[in-house]
Amino acid sequence: MVEVQQEEEKKARALLIGAPNKGKGSRPDAKPEELEGLVKTLGMETAGIIVLNRIEPTPAYGIGTGKTKEIAAKAKELFADCIIFDWEIDPTKQRNWEKLCSIPVFDRNEVILRIFASRAQTKEAVLQVELARLTYSLPRLSHMYGDLARQRGGSYGSKGSGETQLELDRRQTEDKIVQIKKELEQVTQTRRTQRKQRERNSFRNCALVGYTNAGKSSLLNALTGADVFVENKLFATLDPTTRKFSLGEGSTILLTDTVGFISNLPHTLINAFRSTLEEASFADLLLIVVDASDPECRKQYEQVIKVLGEIGADKIPRLVLLNKWDAVKSYCPGKKTGMGSIEDSAEANVAGAGESDACANGGLLAEESDASANGGLLAKQNDASANGGLSAEQNDSFANTAQLTEQNDSSANTAQLTEQNDSSANTANNSALIASLNAAFPGAVKISAKTKEGFSELSQKITENLLGSLKSYLIPMANANLVELARKNGTILKEEWLEDGIHLEARIPGVIEENGNATTRTMALLNPYAV
Repeated sequence: MVEVQQEEEKKARALLIGAPNKGKGSRPDAKPEELEGLVKTLGMETAGIIVLNRIEPTPAYGIGTGKTKEIAAKAKELFADCIIFDWEIDPTKQRNWEKLCSIPVFDRNEVILRIFASRAQTKEAVLQVELARLTYSLPRLSHMYGDLARQRGGSYGSKGSGETQLELDRRQTEDKIVQIKKELEQVTQTRRTQRKQRERNSFRNCALVGYTNAGKSSLLNALTGADVFVENKLFATLDPTTRKFSLGEGSTILLTDTVGFISNLPHTLINAFRSTLEEASFADLLLIVVDASDPECRKQYEQVIKVLGEIGADKIPRLVLLNKWDAVKSYCPGKKTGMGSIEDSAEANVAGAGESDACANGGLLAEESDASANGGLLAKQNDASANGGLSAEQNDSFANTAQLTEQNDSSANTAQLTEQNDSSANTANNSALIASLNAAFPGAVKISAKTKEGFSELSQKITENLLGSLKSYLIPMANANLVELARKNGTILKEEWLEDGIHLEARIPGVIEENGNATTRTMALLNPYAV
């Protein structure tokens, strides 16, 4: 029973095949770290990694025959249970690979689909993942059978020669796709109804978008007190969650957590999750969450912008949030020096000081012995040594102790200075990293969902983007109708009706452009009365 349980708990071993890195400034032999993360999230173990230097397209396997045999031999050597490619491979090449290696072979897209299938919880997510899986597997049904010549149907001449098992499976899959699309349309209609109800409540909506595992769900929990599932893995949550968030000044908005993005996201998933991704396209403001502690954060941000363009959300106002800022500030490459750690260097200095004292004492003893031999008055010197020997011995002991103490203090000071130098180097590294992030993301808000750092600035930025900047207005009594317009389309914080007019302190959506024109009608009507 124990062996059976161990066999069931044993993780599948995967040989990963990385594509050549052609990006600017990237190493050609860099490991496919993102694919490693996906495989780990799927619960598999990486048996080995092979990064190709180049790809020579061939009809059979997609790469050269020499490299193909090398990969097959490596998989057999590592006892790999499967081979995973970091790019999409078509069904024909997939079948050829499986015949050659006699183990399952699939690509990055199938890994993502399997992760989505394991994470789906709600009915909508399950339907979306099932639709994406069936759409992806439809052209790959043939590799599921070793023999596709089995016939079903009546005898020849009455009902025809029948259909193969593959044709039956294809028909069943297509029928199931049609059925799932109908069910998803009903779910989408329910989502539209909920969205209209929120719009009637006049709540502004912010959507948290970003790369997977950037901390969107953690941020939603920290801001609103929600209990959305959080885990340090890719695609921890698939379902959009909306919660109320109070900005202060009596204003409340809606925050929506969306599914995370990833590079080369399969189009089958984009189509299946279109109703979920639409939450971002209907938002009044996009909060793009970036994992500032990730070295690839710039590339991840570019991928998020690309996906937003694919779903038609690239024209919506956006605010970049550099999350995990506490990890950026505490970034430390290590306290190792060229000769080892600071502590090792300090111990070596103390040991060296002890050896130096021992050598000095030995030299002094030899010098005294020579002086005794050359003097010729050994007895007299011995008497003198007997009479004053205790005092001389004490003096030497005190001198040696003082010398050792001084050297120990010097060693301690050296260790302290080395530690201070390392601290200065770490500070310099932090400053360089922060300067690089500021240059790459100008105007971004630095926050931490873990420590809640920067939340006050975030609330202020959201308020200014959605409700407008706080301004004072003096409206003549003859134009009192503008007060009602400001109350309807903006937020009035203070209102006083005095003899010289109506004094307002309000936030009105919109900005005044460089040419003097306002971006909203309400702003244009109130701007002449701004004080």
